[in-house]
Order: sequence, then structure tokens, then C-alpha cells
Amino acid sequence: MARARGSSNGRLEEALAAMLQSQATMLQNMTTLAQTQAAFVQNETAILARIAELERATSERFARIESILLDHSRILADHSRILAEHGRMLAALPDAVREKIGFKAPAPAGSAQ
Repeated sequence: MARARGSSNGRLEEALAAMLQSQATMLQNMTTLAQTQAAFVQNETAILARIAELERATSERFARIESILLDHSRILADHSRILAEHGRMLAALPDAVREKIGFKAPAPAGSAQ
């Protein structure tokens, strides 16, 4: 008795067709993945370039700010020195005026003249 071949071949052909469909879907998914990866790398490159640009601009800005602060510190030190000198001059002024007009302070009480 001969066996009918049609039924088992049909399942094999269905399995083969399903496998080919799966491979086609997988190939399509791999293509999409490759495109997504390429877009990601392109975006990453653009982002890294922008970060580098911002870091450079920030460094330059901080350098300018630091320079301005150093200038202001020098100016403040100069002003402090000038104010200290003026303070010494003002403290000495009464004695200088007395000496200039010939004023002699009275001798302290109980001291020999």
C-alpha cells in the first residue's frame, strides 16, 4: 500500500513559507535597526559637537569672568591702600594743623615744666 504524499508535503511547504516570511521580516527589522543605528550615531555626533562647543564657550566665558574679577580685586586693593593712607593722613592732620599754627598743648597737671 502506497502512502499519500500530499499531506506531509503541505505541512513542510507551509513551514518553509513561514520560515521565509520570518526571514523576510527579520531582514526588514535588521534594515530598520541599521537605519536607526546610523541616525543615532549621526545625532550622537551632532550632540557631542554641540557639547564641545558649549564647553569651549563656557571656558572662554569663565576665563573672561576670572580676568574681570582679578582686575576688580586689584582695583579694590588699590582703593583699600589709598583709603588706609588717607586715614593715616586724617589721623595726623590735627597735630599737623596745631604745629603749623604754633599751638602748644598745655602741660599735663602735676608735671614739671
